[in-house]
Amino acid sequence: MIYKVLFQPNKIENPRRENTRSIYIEADSAVAARALVENKTDYNIELIQELSGDFLAYEQQSPEFKITEL
Repeated sequence: MIYKVLFQPNKIENPRRENTRSIYIEADSAVAARALVENKTDYNIELIQELSGDFLAYEQQSPEFKITEL
């Protein structure tokens, strides 16, 4: 499954909407996706969203859509 992970670049600063970024990763579940991001990065995770069907098709139209390998 493909997940969209919304995050802040680091855990030290207070979260601000303007700093929110996203990556797309492939994992077996949302729990596995969270564990992968937490273990490999210093990101402050805000939301993990499963993408499928029309939601995935919409995201794939974006030029920024790229599966990130961690």
